[in-house]
Amino acid sequence: MFKDLAGAIWRRTPAILKRWGMRFTQTRFTVTAGAIITNSEGRVLLLHHRFRPGSGWGIPGGFIKRGEQPDQALRRELREEVGLEIEDLTLFKTRAFRKARQVEIIFRCRARGETEQLSFEIKRLAWFDPQELPKALPPDQAELIKLAVADGAETHD
Repeated sequence: MFKDLAGAIWRRTPAILKRWGMRFTQTRFTVTAGAIITNSEGRVLLLHHRFRPGSGWGIPGGFIKRGEQPDQALRRELREEVGLEIEDLTLFKTRAFRKARQVEIIFRCRARGETEQLSFEIKRLAWFDPQELPKALPPDQAELIKLAVADGAETHD
């Protein structure tokens, strides 16, 4: 009976109060979009960020802005950070991190052309053989790259 009463009250509550109620009672997460990007030689793009913790090396990507779709955010971040366009974009994996309170959406795609353009955030970019990734790359990202490259090879056979 109590649950029915609570449901009836909730349905009659003004929308603005419902939004505030949800905001204060639900866990909040940031959402990012990243990509495992290969070039025509099968090499994988990694960026060395100035502000990324640890070694600084990682897969490209960034935060999704309000109202932005994940693929749009990824394309925007790549243009801003390294001036790169991509093609053949497919969803690869999603992950949630409890400590960082972050949801990460990972795509797999191919680079369209080359770039040497770097924003202030990026120290350098490099294309790596998937079997010869930098030792300082976070292990979870190295594993993602190996899975994506193996999965990509299977789907192209």
